Amino acid sequence: MNKVQPHSLFTDFDIDLFKAGKHYRLYEKLGAHLIEVDGQKGVYFAVWAPSAKAVSVVGDFNYWLEGEHALNVRWDGSGIWEGFIPGIDKGTKYKYKIHSSHNDIKTEKADPFAFYCEMPPNTASVVWDTKHTWKDTKWMGSRQDKNGLDKPYSVYEVHLGSWRRAEGDRFLSYIELADQLVAYVKEMAFTHVEFMPIMEYPYDPSWGYQLVGYFAPTSRFGKPEDFMMLVDKLHQAGIGVILDWVPSHFPSDAHGLGFFDGTHLYEHPDIRKGYHPDWKSLIFNYGRNEVRSFLISNAIFWLDRYHIDGLRVDAVASMLYLDYSRNEGEWEPNIYGGRENLDTISFLKDMNEEVYRSFEGVQTIAEESTSFPMVSRPTYIGGLGFGMKWMMGWMHDTLEYFKREPVYRRHHQNDLTFSMTYAFTENFMLPLSHDEVVYGKHSILGRMPGDEWQRFANLRLLYGCMFTHPGAKLLFMGSEFGQSSEWNFEQSLDWHLLDYDYHKGIKNVITALNKLYKKQPALYEKQFSADGFEWINYGDSENSVLSYIRKGNNPEENLLVVCNMTPVIREDYRIGVPSPGKLKEVFNSDDEQFGGSGVSNKKIKTDAIAWNGREQSVSLTLPPLGVMVFSIK
Repeated sequence: MNKVQPHSLFTDFDIDLFKAGKHYRLYEKLGAHLIEVDGQKGVYFAVWAPSAKAVSVVGDFNYWLEGEHALNVRWDGSGIWEGFIPGIDKGTKYKYKIHSSHNDIKTEKADPFAFYCEMPPNTASVVWDTKHTWKDTKWMGSRQDKNGLDKPYSVYEVHLGSWRRAEGDRFLSYIELADQLVAYVKEMAFTHVEFMPIMEYPYDPSWGYQLVGYFAPTSRFGKPEDFMMLVDKLHQAGIGVILDWVPSHFPSDAHGLGFFDGTHLYEHPDIRKGYHPDWKSLIFNYGRNEVRSFLISNAIFWLDRYHIDGLRVDAVASMLYLDYSRNEGEWEPNIYGGRENLDTISFLKDMNEEVYRSFEGVQTIAEESTSFPMVSRPTYIGGLGFGMKWMMGWMHDTLEYFKREPVYRRHHQNDLTFSMTYAFTENFMLPLSHDEVVYGKHSILGRMPGDEWQRFANLRLLYGCMFTHPGAKLLFMGSEFGQSSEWNFEQSLDWHLLDYDYHKGIKNVITALNKLYKKQPALYEKQFSADGFEWINYGDSENSVLSYIRKGNNPEENLLVVCNMTPVIREDYRIGVPSPGKLKEVFNSDDEQFGGSGVSNKKIKTDAIAWNGREQSVSLTLPPLGVMVFSIK
């Protein structure tokens, strides 16, 4: 006898939207929901399995026996199976047993819309809710004033499992992180924290990029409400939260989305579009309306239920190109003969439009490594609609430059200046991310040449160049204090390094740069506009010196930046300036508090000597491997 009562949360309009790929709140309908029906408390279940001939809920409550609690298929051709099971409660473990009409296959699947999952390696879904009493009203009410493109945007990228470990090498919980991580990020003066994927994933070495539980924060660190508390505490501290989001691929684990109802339901059925050769994973079918509804609903879910402030979208390039990582003959051109995936382009535009339509003060950020046009331009002018795009070219060229011995840098000055030829074609974020400190690439500090003093001076100089370059910033954890070794996801960062003055100096310089970025409007008001930057001299390759002006809305707040890329102190170095006045040093990477040698410039007046095409100039002493920032009053 079936112990499932007929019930539905769906309206006819819901079904129409779902079929059209326009239902962006599916998490309110599909999945497991604690409700009351005719005075009975229980759980309503709904799952999409159009090729099934029978679906039942199996779990602790029925000894995982198939058929004990069979769901009912809807009559409208939606492929949704649903029903209400009285008497079960929050914390119940369950899966869907799906008997496919395709070759009589049976699958046992976790709930794609589960709010909570068992701790890996266990794979069941857990009946849960997303209740939390939020205390971030102040942040949410003013978020649009703090999270915009004309505001400081400095991101600390974190892998929760390896930021810091507790005694006995135990993971810190979300609750512990709500104390330790929040205090640290606030001390360091970052404006945002970005979490590498926290959605449930089965395999630790994937770092979270092989997702199974798209709607569930991983149980490794606690319960969903604990993660909400972490977000809440960050907001109360004035810190925004960005999540890594992975709509590009998913693993083929037996309990996951792959071959869900015995057919290629979520993944594209054509192996040329549905299988990722690099990651041995499956690729979503972006042309299937119900899959689009699933993915866009997932993006909206985190912004809605978890108050997330931004989504960094992983591996966008792999989604955009049909020939990505494929040889000739392994891909099929689109209807126009091109290599672009038209379904993906349409999906990304729809996703971005819905995000920005529904939420004020949020950002979507594309990790897109090619020259695909207008990634961060509005959809109404033909763009993909992202708020920002990672500036991978800057990252590559800058790191290549800095690993060179200073004596050779005069031959490679173009590596640093080239980024300014395209810096304003997109709204760029400058990333020094986790991908740059693994797989034999060395840590950021490990790339720096020279003796110990020069290595740390080079690192301070790199960070000074990064923070005075137009664009938002992102720095991976550990880089802010000069982690010596590559990142290892299986262990804590090397916090003991902060016992040493040079590492402490790097931490101090990042804190100072974050505070400078926040304090000086010239560094953020026009960070995505050519109006916010002007070269003074990019051609002095012989001395390896760069000089430029950063501009905000008020010309009186403009900043002069001078970078000396060699360990040679350059005395009486003359630079043209835009106006007469006094120069005040507001930042110097060679300051002794950062581990520098203390070469600085005090009380400097401009001279009526023409230089660099300007009527006024100033004579400076340039510190070794240093960057200086001046205000002109």
